[in-house]
Amino acid sequence: MHTFLASSSMQVSVLPNHFQPMKIVALGDSLIYGFGDPEKGGWIEQLRRWWMLPDSPGHVLYNLGVRGDRTQQVAQRLEVEFRHRGELRNRVPDLIILSVGVNDSARLARPDGRSYTDFTLFEKEIATLLDLAQQLCPVLFVGMVPVDEAKMPFLDCFYYNHTDQNRYKEATRIACNKRQIPYLDIFEQWMERGESWRLKRLSKDGLHPNTLGYQALLEDATNWDAIHSVGFTNAAYHSQFDYHIKPF
Repeated sequence: MHTFLASSSMQVSVLPNHFQPMKIVALGDSLIYGFGDPEKGGWIEQLRRWWMLPDSPGHVLYNLGVRGDRTQQVAQRLEVEFRHRGELRNRVPDLIILSVGVNDSARLARPDGRSYTDFTLFEKEIATLLDLAQQLCPVLFVGMVPVDEAKMPFLDCFYYNHTDQNRYKEATRIACNKRQIPYLDIFEQWMERGESWRLKRLSKDGLHPNTLGYQALLEDATNWDAIHSVGFTNAAYHSQFDYHIKPF
């Protein structure tokens, strides 16, 4: 059984101390959107709810995940999405959370088919995305989740595999490191925990985390060095939201 204790003073380490609530935009694919978690809506949704509680820091968090998005699509909508999230005294957001790349890595039609996004092109597109984002405000990048290869193809067309996933995530990690953008290597962390642990945290489609998987992702993100997290024991919180996950 996994129990997560939410933070009462969650702050992002790449930013100076804020006395006012921050505005945060999370952009990416279904991992940001939370697809696969009908109970809690994914890890971004859980953060959004915590920060709406009366004794929380009150940060404003926008979920701007779009299922199926690749890196190019996120880059195309990045600045427009960012500029339209300035409702508090017309301020722009303080932080961007990015998570994208797994859809780029898919093989089309067959296991050895062409890549959905050519790798050389992907390297250019991820660099463009990071440069665009960094010009707007500080950035954090949360990496992809390893798939269940045995469940492929997804939608009878997309073949995901660990070798290609690792190749694309490494290109992303290196690009982030060059720009001093904090990168959370979820792929590596989950692979190290073993196949049995991973499969319990993936949906039947083999691609998206389930409720337990998003709970693990939330814990990984909030225990990350780039985010400071402390224990939260507010009784009102526990009475309003039950985050105890029953084992599968």
